[in-house]
Amino acid sequence: MNPLDLRIGIGHDTHRFVDGNGVRLGGVDIPYTRSLHGHSDADALLHAITDALLGAASLGDIGELFPDTDAVNRNRDSAEMLTIVTDSVRCQGWEIVNVDCIVFAQAPKLSPYKQDIKKRIASILKIDANQVGIKAKTGENVGHIGRGEAIACEAAVLVYRRG
Repeated sequence: MNPLDLRIGIGHDTHRFVDGNGVRLGGVDIPYTRSLHGHSDADALLHAITDALLGAASLGDIGELFPDTDAVNRNRDSAEMLTIVTDSVRCQGWEIVNVDCIVFAQAPKLSPYKQDIKKRIASILKIDANQVGIKAKTGENVGHIGRGEAIACEAAVLVYRRG
């Protein structure tokens, strides 16, 4: 395999908390006393994965494809956006090797939901769940994450060009 047939993409997203009744991460609804603020459904994890895929395939970024100035993206399901991007990446001749994700959140605690998140992401990407890594980290009471003001997510994706 030619080394140029492999590419890595990195994605990041942060959303702040507002009054609400739950958080959506990785396409999974998690009960919580607050919600994340965003133009779409504010799923920071799916947004980070979307940007990682776009970066790996050199297709721009999530804000270019799904601008918050477009009313059609208001409250839009981030799984739908990730599906569109995944299809575009595959149309360009790329396949996903794996995705590795980190969720930075003081709360809610994500351990009970990590397997569901992993399965949901795999389903959206049409890959096996063992190709998805999910890690959760707290902010150790430091900064906007540690104070419980926001959730941040990072994702790295490896893709290869189909022969």
